[in-house]
Amino acid sequence: MEEQPLPRRKGKHASSTENRRMVWENVVWPLVLDINRSYFTLKEYHAKRDAFCKESGIAPSKVAGGFVSLLIKNIITRDKNVYSIHYRLIPYMRKKVLLEYGLVTREVNTKR
Repeated sequence: MEEQPLPRRKGKHASSTENRRMVWENVVWPLVLDINRSYFTLKEYHAKRDAFCKESGIAPSKVAGGFVSLLIKNIITRDKNVYSIHYRLIPYMRKKVLLEYGLVTREVNTKR
């Protein structure tokens, strides 16, 4: 009988990235495509988040951490109760592209 090695826990940086990716690809971007505009209200976000949490079994607190992290990274900006995606992501929204988190970070952080 062979001993199975214990799975390694992800570091803080890796799990934060994973949370941002999860929130972007499963909550924020699908919401933006559904409502077909580059901004959304907190109420719209909560409805989408709650539906995602219910179907996936992931705690809302984990999703909240990823959302705050997207705000800190300036992928999403806040103005009172309205949240907007970065202006460089709007062309992707218009084309209804399934936008992966990796491309999001490249678009937002690229200097032109």
